[in-house]
Amino acid sequence: MTYLNSSQSQSRDDEFQRTGKEPALLNNLLEKVLSPENIQIAWMKVRSNKGAPGIDKMTIEEFPAYAEIYWQKSIRPDLLNGIYQPTALKRAIIEKDDGSERLLAIPTVCDRLIMKAIAQVLSPLFEPEFSDYSFGFRPNRSQKMAVKHVQNCIATKRHIAVDVDLSKFFDRVDHDYLMTKLGRKIKDKGLLELIGKYLRAGIMDNAGQYFESRIGVPQGSPLSPLLSNIVLDELDKELEKRGHYFARYADDFIILVRSQRAGERVLASVTKFVQKQLKLKVNKTKSQVVPIKHSKFLGFTFNGKWLKWHPKTIEKFKREVRILTGRSWGVSMEFRLKELNKYLIGWINYFGIANQFQLCVDLDGWIRRRIRLCFWKNWRKVKTKVKNLFKLGVYKDLAIFCGMSNKSHWHSSKTEGINKGLNDKFLKDLGLVSLKAKWVVIHHS
Repeated sequence: MTYLNSSQSQSRDDEFQRTGKEPALLNNLLEKVLSPENIQIAWMKVRSNKGAPGIDKMTIEEFPAYAEIYWQKSIRPDLLNGIYQPTALKRAIIEKDDGSERLLAIPTVCDRLIMKAIAQVLSPLFEPEFSDYSFGFRPNRSQKMAVKHVQNCIATKRHIAVDVDLSKFFDRVDHDYLMTKLGRKIKDKGLLELIGKYLRAGIMDNAGQYFESRIGVPQGSPLSPLLSNIVLDELDKELEKRGHYFARYADDFIILVRSQRAGERVLASVTKFVQKQLKLKVNKTKSQVVPIKHSKFLGFTFNGKWLKWHPKTIEKFKREVRILTGRSWGVSMEFRLKELNKYLIGWINYFGIANQFQLCVDLDGWIRRRIRLCFWKNWRKVKTKVKNLFKLGVYKDLAIFCGMSNKSHWHSSKTEGINKGLNDKFLKDLGLVSLKAKWVVIHHS
């Protein structure tokens, strides 16, 4: 975006070098947030992440032209003068694995840019003090590292898991508690006030109804991952002080102990700490003390040294694939395969670290059968079915026998003629992703 220039932040950087003070001890963090360099980096990340428009309906593609006119003229001066007002976030709802709903909040592109710029400046201030056992939304840390750490904890003969479920964590974060935590590190009042405005910006649904946000941090905001780690850092420190073996990824965390009795004590004391100190709520129905093989962490469970997919993870996977291969979805096979492959690649890149080679083989077979079902459904008429099978190399009598069958589409998708015509090589040549092949690359490349 050409509205940026690099001269405005030079005096600030010179002062940092001259005084040797930590940035948090100076009163110009907001200027650092709005420096051309920081804004440019933030914009590149916002643009690459794409995302849906906010309530102003402005798209990523439309924003640069808007910024050319208004950034230097009004947006940046209003931010520096403390009169900028964030726009309410757009409400979006997604269904969770257990059937409940998760509320997402989509900021406008402009507010996404500003919040991303804030996060980039604040992260280096807080990051060095975060726990080594916190793995979510942090540089050079990943879900794979969190799971590996849990496996290392299990290797110390801690085979009992304390699963603590934070009930609607993002919706329940106490603003006063969070702002107090921020204020201990940030001395720039202007930046603190701006963050407070973002927390209180409110949410608007598709019907135009406005909802105040007196508590919580919006899921979907570029600031939320950092703010969530700041809130839960005190929990990490408390668990470390008590000598617990644990791993946390965002609001999902697990504690490993050696006995059921110890686990019950830990669950009770941690629940008390979370509710009293952090002003959050523990879901007592979902929290549990169980043998590690019955636990669930980041969609995985553990069976001795083996990492497995939790049954709910497989259920969700199959549910998504059924949607993408639904017989009533009136799209071309090319588009269907494109969307299915996108999901499969993302899923196996995340979950492929599990020791589930044979299950990958089984799921591949099930997915291919779902695709054959789609072809069979799309061909509809007997004449079309026979003609296409014959073209695919199925001998004439078998093609006619399959085409004239009155069996269900799902049953037919497993018959000899369809499997010969729409064979594995044919589907591979179409570009269908193989979970087995991806798994092998992840484990043996």
